[in-house]
Amino acid sequence: MSTDQQLWTRVKDRLRAEVGDDIYASWFARMELEGSEGETVRLSVPTRFLKSWIQSHYAERVLACWQAEDRGFSRVELIVRSSVLRGAPAKGKPAEPPAALREPRALRSNGMEARVAAGAVSATHESLGGSPLDPRLTFETFIVGRCNTLAHAAAKQVALAERGDPVMFNPLYVHAGVGLGKTHLLQSLAWAGNGSTDRKVLYLTAEKFVYGFVSALRAQNAIAFKEALRSIDVLVIDDLQFLQGKTTQAEFCHTLNALIDAGRQVVIAADRPPSDLESLEERMRSRLAGGLVVEMGSLGEDLRLEILKARTQAAKQHHPGFDVPAAVLAFIAKSITHNGRDLEGALNRLLAHSKLTGNPITLEMAEREVRDLIRPQEPKRVKIEDIQRVVARQYNVSRSDLLSSRRTANVVRPRQVAMYLAKTLTLRSLPEIGRRFGGRDHTTVLHAVRKIENLVNNDSSLAEEIELLKRQLQE
Repeated sequence: MSTDQQLWTRVKDRLRAEVGDDIYASWFARMELEGSEGETVRLSVPTRFLKSWIQSHYAERVLACWQAEDRGFSRVELIVRSSVLRGAPAKGKPAEPPAALREPRALRSNGMEARVAAGAVSATHESLGGSPLDPRLTFETFIVGRCNTLAHAAAKQVALAERGDPVMFNPLYVHAGVGLGKTHLLQSLAWAGNGSTDRKVLYLTAEKFVYGFVSALRAQNAIAFKEALRSIDVLVIDDLQFLQGKTTQAEFCHTLNALIDAGRQVVIAADRPPSDLESLEERMRSRLAGGLVVEMGSLGEDLRLEILKARTQAAKQHHPGFDVPAAVLAFIAKSITHNGRDLEGALNRLLAHSKLTGNPITLEMAEREVRDLIRPQEPKRVKIEDIQRVVARQYNVSRSDLLSSRRTANVVRPRQVAMYLAKTLTLRSLPEIGRRFGGRDHTTVLHAVRKIENLVNNDSSLAEEIELLKRQLQE
């Protein structure tokens, strides 16, 4: 073994000890020594992405490891292996393909490419400080239906864009109820974005953002935290409704503005539209609403059935004997309407029953196992905009009249009715309702609610009108 190769072996051992086995396997296992000249050592990697990442994040550490073994080196040059000219093969011996075109023996023998690629993406994301990514939550496992077509298309557009491409919509804001696929979609974007482009795509839950910011403040390195976030190409924030604290919200707003103004992409998910995030300041709600706001609706029966079929096939890969009759899948899809997590829970129960008892899955058994997951149909979630629209139509006024400062009798009564319905049919607070009715004070809303309550108790005609409006809104 040459002197350089002996040094390289010791450098690799030192590097592995410093960064750990997982990061070493993801980033350095395929790095090779090409040679040295003077004070420069030349290393090669198989892809431009690896070269860019190592240069950005580990160049100084690699050089330090070399210098720890030989102080004569002052520079590490990193090149992509496809550009390295290999020596001619010995006479009578077939040429070895370039290293960039060769698969490692382990991959050739056991087909582990996808797992290694996923490990590299996960290590990339971990080194950026992102929240954990679930390898099951990818675009390949996301089932597209009428309720999520637009959200899926927008997320995929963001994930596959290249650095320097114009940003089409910023921010992309996705909202939906619990268990309808928001997190699956955002994690799919992070997996695809980090795996197919040279951009930095960072997925964070709102809780992780808050924790990171608070930790940075305590460690007195908040500036480094801010700069790290603002160097991201695509920032993905999940569960924004949990972003709490005035200082944290202000910092998030600054980060949001800095990224958007710099042409970087921001993707956000929450359980409600921007206008309903009462805890956020008006300027942040306005900035969020200024991008593309997409709602992911409830799962239709056909989509629920497709999700069940896909999850069943996935489970069969690990449990070959797991078989769910079509009639059972159809029953679950028809009966469990709440969200995708309940569908997963139902399948898990069937799998557990099958594995633990050894009995086949039947319709009778399925009805017994999942009966507590069959919930009564929840009433439609009423929005303040819907209330204003229905009330304006009922009383033959415009929505702008309800929001105006006009105080004529034909406008005041409908406005008070609309405020009353907003208080009784939504979870919005009095200040929020006042803000949505032309910026009125919460005491004005309280007066309107009490006024209509008193009239309903004494005026049967108005009481009937209120009930009619409620039925229209909840249909």
